[in-house]
Amino acid sequence: MATEPFDFKSADGHQLSGRLDLPDGSPRAYALFAHCFTCTKNSIAAVRIARALTQRGIGVLRFDFTGLGESEGDFADSTFSGNVRDLVGAAAQMKAAGMPPKLLIGHSLGGAAVLAAAGDIASVTAVAVLAAPFDVQHVTQQFGEGLATLMEQGEARVDLGGRPFNMRRSFIDDLRQHDQGARIADLKRALLVLHSPTDQTVGVEHAGAIFQAAKHPKSYVSLADADHLLTRPSDAAYAADVIAAWASRYLGSDQELVAEIPDSRIVVEETGGGKYQVVVKAGAMRFIADEPVSVGGLGSGPSPFDLLASALGACTTMTLRMYAEQKGWPVNQIRTSIGHEKDKEQSPPDLFTREITVAGDLDEAQRARMIEIAERCPVHRTLTAGARIATSERRGG
Repeated sequence: MATEPFDFKSADGHQLSGRLDLPDGSPRAYALFAHCFTCTKNSIAAVRIARALTQRGIGVLRFDFTGLGESEGDFADSTFSGNVRDLVGAAAQMKAAGMPPKLLIGHSLGGAAVLAAAGDIASVTAVAVLAAPFDVQHVTQQFGEGLATLMEQGEARVDLGGRPFNMRRSFIDDLRQHDQGARIADLKRALLVLHSPTDQTVGVEHAGAIFQAAKHPKSYVSLADADHLLTRPSDAAYAADVIAAWASRYLGSDQELVAEIPDSRIVVEETGGGKYQVVVKAGAMRFIADEPVSVGGLGSGPSPFDLLASALGACTTMTLRMYAEQKGWPVNQIRTSIGHEKDKEQSPPDLFTREITVAGDLDEAQRARMIEIAERCPVHRTLTAGARIATSERRGG
């Protein structure tokens, strides 16, 4: 994954700081992420979700709203409407750069913001919200005792997430202008709602209200035991994986990729990262292969011989599982360990060592039979019998 600066001017003239996370190889689609209230583009949720999407070939822009993080402006002057304008402006900048976002992702109040902004971003086909409030005025509950002072004096210093912020009454007045229910009902985009039933900041009833207001296609996923900010890495990683898998159905890129790369072919192309790094495309899946640092690579992925050994190990394990299922044998788990050695004094010089572990209540005869069946693995037979390779040239630009 590569991360590049992506700064731009907001509609209000402030320089906003963004980071563009890009996958290895050409992105299949682009997403725009809105962080939680008073958070930044570097929050745990923002970073982990961006990384998960880049692993699936999706580029992600995450940026700091006005007055937060590295962006210009005074947070005291910010409003929810301003956040929505920042999102629409970010999408416009992405479009101008040839990267129109198809997916919007928002966390907490950022989730409410993407629901509000989606209707003004024509390229968007899917929206995912995490721990988002249905009623944007809910955010004022975080102001505590400062709320009364804010309403009376027009400005107050409030504690938000353990940090002091200056707020103005204009922020409260602006919240009252937003009818999220009507916006959600008219969303006309696929919607994914993720929420923890134990969220102590924004109750799970908000997720229910959002889901109820939305029209299909819509989906709901429970983030059980997660806190509001997804501070536990495993919770953020889980949410990221769910969003990435769900979004692939609505981005229109998977079908294009499958059409470009038939299931019967594997495509490997250079990424431009390091001397040897390549991206391997197998149907809708992508992953990095590389050489070790010791021979000039980045060590960012398995080497070609690692992949060859992996093919033998995967085929062996799958073959044994199929056989055990056919026989009805009580096999709990199968593990195959593959090693590779090269000895130029021998013919052939390559030796693959294979160690098989079968966990289950099998007798000695059954275990011996499993080892015999390993010899029938199709990849094993290909390696021992040899294969023919026909090479042709396809001219490109």
